[in-house]
Amino acid sequence: MANITIRVDDRTKNEAKQIVESLGLDLSSVTRVFYRQIVREHRVPVSLSLQIPTPQETLAAKKEADEILASGVSRYSNLDDMLHDMES
Repeated sequence: MANITIRVDDRTKNEAKQIVESLGLDLSSVTRVFYRQIVREHRVPVSLSLQIPTPQETLAAKKEADEILASGVSRYSNLDDMLHDMES
């Protein structure tokens, strides 16, 4: 397994960290996802547009996630299992 060092200013790192942690992830996991997506899609998966979800979209996504959690269905126990399944 390789280690990667990325230089980024403190403000950007802290803002990114807050965002990914609000999704239940960490910066290392997101970096691994990014690399796996590059390999899977054979491209750099970057969108250069800013699309901020509306409050209604955010509430709808939260409601859907709450319903999934309430159903007791949990297909993956961790991020690596989910990514492995996506690659298959």
